[in-house]
Order: sequence, then C-alpha cells, then structure tokens
Amino acid sequence: MTGIVRTILRRLFNREFQPADVAQQVVGGFLLAGPFVVTEEVWVLAGFMNPAQWVTVVGMVFAIGWGALYRADSGRDADDETEVAGIPYRFLTLMLVSFGSVLVLAFSFAAPEAFDADVYQTAKAVSIGAVFAVVGAATADSVF
Repeated sequence: MTGIVRTILRRLFNREFQPADVAQQVVGGFLLAGPFVVTEEVWVLAGFMNPAQWVTVVGMVFAIGWGALYRADSGRDADDETEVAGIPYRFLTLMLVSFGSVLVLAFSFAAPEAFDADVYQTAKAVSIGAVFAVVGAATADSVF
C-alpha cells in the first residue's frame, strides 16, 4: 500500500523536477543556440523555407526533445512526471527554453534587424536555432 501512495504522491507533487533542472536546460539551450543566431546562413535558409518545411523543423525540435528526455534516458518516464494539460512539465520547460533561448539571443543581438528579417522569417530562423538548442538543453538536463 505504501508503494501506491508514494507513486500517487510522486505524480501529484513531483519532487524530481526542480528549478535547478530548468537552470540546466537554460544553460544548455543558450550554449548551443548562440552560434546559430548570429550566422547569416541560418537567416538566409529561413528566408527560403516554405510553411511545410517550417512545420517539419518545429516537429523535429519536439521529436528531438521528447526522444532525448524520455527515450534516451531509460530512468525517466513521462507518466511519472507532473503534467500540465496532459503534457509533462519537464517537456514544456524544455520547449520553452529551446525556442525561448534562441528568441532572446536573436533580439539581444538585434539579429532580425541585422539580417532584415520580418516576423515570419524570424520565427523560422528561431526554429532552426531551436533544433540545436533543444539538444543542448536536453543534454544538460539529462547529464546534470
């Protein structure tokens, strides 16, 4: 009976995912996103991407994130984590960090203005950078 209560409490009040985990994700996300924000080729590629390609890239970010958190790490189970609208909180923070770190860096470095990008091109460039940011963020979360 104690095992059942512990499992229920862990699902309701997941103590495994702490603010330190988010900090690790942020460090990893920023670390790998930086070079792609200031690279002209990324912004040129984003300018040529069509909507289907953009959706594919965004899907890749989600797939890489999910795979890195819940498939590559056999000790972590998405069903055991606190959820928001049925989505594990750790995964939500990973996506926010992955896209958010690139967005923050892009505007901090004035990249959209430097590369004369509109909102749509900026969103596509952020998605390209997020492919790399999610790898850094998920790796930092899993390793540390």
